[in-house]
This record gives sequence, structure tokens and C-alpha cells, in this order.
Amino acid sequence: MTLKFTAITQDDVSQLMPIENACHSHPWSEKTFRSCIGGRYFSYYVTLDDKICGFYVAEIVLDEATLMDICISPDFQGQGLGKKALNDFVSKAQALGANTLFLEVRAKNISALMMYINAGFVEIARRTGYYPSEIGYEDAIVMQKKLA
Repeated sequence: MTLKFTAITQDDVSQLMPIENACHSHPWSEKTFRSCIGGRYFSYYVTLDDKICGFYVAEIVLDEATLMDICISPDFQGQGLGKKALNDFVSKAQALGANTLFLEVRAKNISALMMYINAGFVEIARRTGYYPSEIGYEDAIVMQKKLA
């Protein structure tokens, strides 16, 4: 099995949108996704044996990097690819000079929460009613990881 991370360009967004839509109850619009390519953003899609199976989008400002979005296609979930994508984000952020990493996660997304905790992220805040959900709103847990 060959796992590869490739920088996302504007030409890739339309083929990544089905993964975004499959992974989120309230996905980004294509316009929002496109606005997060280039400039202060760094974004990579994941291929496993030449099949696109996921991606992440991150932002770097000074020495802080934020994971904006991370998705693994439902067809490829449960194989540790989310963890590999998260590790790639951490190493690329560090290479870009980040000392501190941030992310937000839905409070009810236990599998993602556990992945982040196991990767050394800690809860630093909670944003009440941050994410829209099927009924009302859901809290966001803000997490941080300090790099050595």
C-alpha cells in the first residue's frame, strides 16, 4: 500500500468536495473551500494506492497553525488514515515554523476527540453552540498542542 500526501490546488477542489460533503452534516461550500487554498493556508490530499481518500486544510499565522478541516472518505475510515493525515499536518506545520497548533472539534465527535487527545492535543476552551446540528447547535471543543 502506497500512502501519499499531495498539495491541494484549485484544480483539486471539485474532486474533494464529495468527501467534504460525505464527512460533514454542515459541509463547507465549494467557495469556502477554494478560499482556503494558497496564501497562509497549507492543504494536502491523501491518496492510498492512487485513490484519493481524504484531505486536510490548515492555516499558519506567525508561529501558530490551525487545522481548519480534516476529512477521510467514509469508504476509507477506520484504517488509521485520519491519524496519518493529522501527523502530516503536525510535521508540515512544524516545518513551516509553528510552535503551537490549534483545532476545533464537535463535542459529540468522540472518535475525532480521542484521535486528537492521543496525538497530544488538550482542551483549552469550549465554544457553546458553535456548530449547527440537526437540532439546534452543538459545542466546539478548542484544542491546542505545543510543539517542542
